[in-house]
Amino acid sequence: MSGDRGLSLGRLALFSLGAAVAVLGLAVLVLTVLRPGPGVGLAIVGVGIVGAVAAMGIVSKRIVGRAVQDSEDQPGKSDDTTH
Repeated sequence: MSGDRGLSLGRLALFSLGAAVAVLGLAVLVLTVLRPGPGVGLAIVGVGIVGAVAAMGIVSKRIVGRAVQDSEDQPGKSDDTTH
């Protein structure tokens, strides 16, 4: 599948949320396997939430960065109409 796709907000949302769900699923798996007490369980959930937010940030930064780099590589397709 080739072609100029650019930045798709739907793809960005899908992959970002998918990464967050994967991290939260891993946290749930750890909780299920370990069956920790309340304090440790809360710490695992906290790490899972922070990890989910971090995963969303990393994935979205990579997707947007790749789209920006692709648009800069194509001369004559400038989004800036002031020049």
